[in-house]
Amino acid sequence: MRFDDYANPAPPPAGANPCDDCALRRLEAFLPATPEEIQTIKSFRIGTRRVAAGGTIVHEHRPSAELFTLYAGWAFRYKTLSDGRRQILNFLLPGDFIGLQDEFADGQTHGVEAVTDATLCAFSRGRLWELFHAQPKLGYDITWLAAREEKHVDDNLVTAGRRNAVERVAMLLMHLFRRAQRVGMVRDDWVEFPFNQQHIADALGLSLVHTNKTLRKLQSLGFYKLDAGWLRILEPHALERLGDYFERPMRPMPLI
Repeated sequence: MRFDDYANPAPPPAGANPCDDCALRRLEAFLPATPEEIQTIKSFRIGTRRVAAGGTIVHEHRPSAELFTLYAGWAFRYKTLSDGRRQILNFLLPGDFIGLQDEFADGQTHGVEAVTDATLCAFSRGRLWELFHAQPKLGYDITWLAAREEKHVDDNLVTAGRRNAVERVAMLLMHLFRRAQRVGMVRDDWVEFPFNQQHIADALGLSLVHTNKTLRKLQSLGFYKLDAGWLRILEPHALERLGDYFERPMRPMPLI
């Protein structure tokens, strides 16, 4: 396979009616929206942001006037301790809504960093209540997305607290692959996997050495393959059993 055959994802549509031509809305992963809801989302939207790989989407200790929907690329949400140690709270994929937690917290609760070049739709934080008032259904959708994010963090807590190193890595590989597959990021059974071992260690609460040994062990067993930053799951059922990961039907989710 030639990975360079796959071009980078297109940016969000430009022009007067970008939400009408949104490529994400054509995916089965997302719930359909009424014309009135799309019009409200469009009025709430203030533009597009492009962030290079490694760049900051949300600063951890700086107020942000914007909320975002990730349109293309990979990102992650994280917190750091005073000595620089980092915990990755969740990985973010296209369609994920970013920044809502700080609306209900005292101060900035987290940072968000782009892993790949990322494009985002930006929204005015100051108009959030106006959106809830104008379209209560969209307000519910945003609440649903916040609850879904909380569930991901709950799952990560169980992984870090109760799974051993092999189970943690198996769970993470399957979880990310299935989420990416759902939003159309898998190509011929391969998905772009731009994460290094430090990312995985920071997400799973493992040392870098332990992460390296565990990844090599699972790869030597023939469970997965990494090639030029692309991941292929070779034995999904084995990884699911090992990580105590059982795929459930994923509900279509709202798209803001």
